[in-house]
Amino acid sequence: MAKTIKKKLKFLVIIIVGIIGWLGIGHYNKELKIESYNEEFYALKSTCSVFKSESNNEISKKLSLKDNNESVPILMYHSIGTVKLNPYVVSTDKFNMDMKYLKDNGFTTVSTDELYNFMVKNKPIPKKSVLITFDDGYEDNYTNAFPILKKYNFKATIFVITDSVDKCKKSLSSEQLKEMQNNGIDIESHTNLHDKLGTLTYATQLKTLKASKEYIEKTLNKTVRYISYPFGNYNLDTLKAVNAAGYEMAFTTNGRWANKSNGILNLNRVFISGFHHSNSFQTRVNHSWYLFKYFYL
Repeated sequence: MAKTIKKKLKFLVIIIVGIIGWLGIGHYNKELKIESYNEEFYALKSTCSVFKSESNNEISKKLSLKDNNESVPILMYHSIGTVKLNPYVVSTDKFNMDMKYLKDNGFTTVSTDELYNFMVKNKPIPKKSVLITFDDGYEDNYTNAFPILKKYNFKATIFVITDSVDKCKKSLSSEQLKEMQNNGIDIESHTNLHDKLGTLTYATQLKTLKASKEYIEKTLNKTVRYISYPFGNYNLDTLKAVNAAGYEMAFTTNGRWANKSNGILNLNRVFISGFHHSNSFQTRVNHSWYLFKYFYL
């Protein structure tokens, strides 16, 4: 009887140990599976996170850059001074307000070279890019506009009438041009005598276009690649002469944002009048659809 009880107890112990072992192994395997699953999960999660991060960066970068079929506001100023009741003279205070608005609202000023590379070579520029230009080459571009541009660390381009340099009291001197060129201001051509190009023969156009280009290149030791048409006046001969003279990009006075669809030799610009109030300026730099018919608003 005692032997029978011992056998039954031994058998029971074996069964209990087996069950415990089985449960332990099962639990261990379960832990292994969970651990393995977790490793795979976190590896996948990590991979997804990296992928998501890169994707967001790429999307963010793309959204912050302009595609070169988009338009760019090219601002057209003339004189910056104190003369009142003249649409071509913007007061120094008003010009400072314009530049401060651009700075405070995240605009990036680009150079003419950067605009050319964007239009022609599809090199990206920031989404809120703007090109600041001045026509004629008034001395107040140096005395009034230049200090403000330096204050905001802005780039700009001045299209100068070359026959006026060092000759007219109210025009820029060659020394002023050199100083500005060394401080982020590009100097380009506005012809030799402020010629109304579309009224001249092809030969005369070519002559004046070459003369202004050669003068700036000799004076500033640089290559002149760009021109703005005086009065915005040009014709088919002008486009041929501009190309023959070695210019690569040209600007009109047409009041719209510039787009490569305009043609690289007749890009639009946004006129900034001395009569414009701040709301008009803000509309013009933010919206390509602004109404040009409100010329002085």
